[in-house]
Amino acid sequence: MTPRQEQLIALGAIFESAYLVDRIAKTGLASEAHLACMLGSLLERNPKDTLEVYGGDDLNLLDGYRALASALERNPQSLQREPLRYSLALVSLERQLDKRDDMLQLMGRRLDQIQLQVQHLGLTHESAVAAFASLYEDTLSTFRQRIQVHGEMRHLQNPANAARIRALLLAGIRSARLWRQLGGHRWQLVFSRRKLLDELYPLIRRN
Repeated sequence: MTPRQEQLIALGAIFESAYLVDRIAKTGLASEAHLACMLGSLLERNPKDTLEVYGGDDLNLLDGYRALASALERNPQSLQREPLRYSLALVSLERQLDKRDDMLQLMGRRLDQIQLQVQHLGLTHESAVAAFASLYEDTLSTFRQRIQVHGEMRHLQNPANAARIRALLLAGIRSARLWRQLGGHRWQLVFSRRKLLDELYPLIRRN
């Protein structure tokens, strides 16, 4: 796997989190497998490669790849605007988080505790999701920049949906951090669009 392919997996995962946030906000629904994939990425601390962060298979990132492609293609008719907005906000938030060693240490300790919960309950149990959501609330939502999620009020006001959205935003931050550690940079989305698309299309077709 090339360094750019590794970057694309992490970048696609940012967009997958954003896509799922948008879907829950608008419909109240999200694939259990895709949700588990993203939440599981938060607990994979020593992966042998990028794909292992997401369960060893990028099938659950396909919607993210498609949302990323729609952003890179710049076609107004196919552009998934909200997933793009959330993804860019996640990348920006991660840059702020990187300056907060105290917060990163707190997140590490809390994730260790959540790992124990998940072992007993499973990744998508409402108590585990609530624990991820609480971690997001106690850390990233304290920054001045906050991600405003748009959707149907009846879905957004549902406590279970609100928890899933916060947990997914936390997972998106994890993927943004991984993307940057792999050499990813926002300018690539502007100046390397064609190269990214040339490697992204085979990933979409393969899945």
